[in-house]
Amino acid sequence: MTRRPGEIPLLIAMAFRVMTDQLHAGIEAEGREPLRPAHGYTFRFLLGRDDATTVDLADHLGVTKQAASKIVAELEGWGYVERRPHPTDGRARVLGLTAKGRTYVEHADELWRQAEDRWASIIGADRLDRLHEDLRAFVDASGGRAALRPVW
Repeated sequence: MTRRPGEIPLLIAMAFRVMTDQLHAGIEAEGREPLRPAHGYTFRFLLGRDDATTVDLADHLGVTKQAASKIVAELEGWGYVERRPHPTDGRARVLGLTAKGRTYVEHADELWRQAEDRWASIIGADRLDRLHEDLRAFVDASGGRAALRPVW
């Protein structure tokens, strides 16, 4: 099969969308809150951090402070995120994952593993391992990390 210019980025985007849609369908089937990709990126940003503010989150997500505040309010209302006093700035609050939020990340990791396993069942585990190595090499050669931001 002949590869057309621009096809690889589209296929990567489509594969990501398929995997994300399957993950969200699984979460919905479990009766969980209607989490969106922006929520997942928020979980990942806050994981292991104790110094992030809503302004930091907004910058990371590439959204306004108001949009980040709305995301935080949703996640706080569902018990995934908490706001705590900032250690040095009395006016600011820092964000953190609650125990429920950390448990959710562990569950999401398991759902992602299942999605990767489905992919491996289609192309083979060895090819998926090579794809992982190739994608890692490309990202590393491009500076090591790109911002993960919601696109919908």
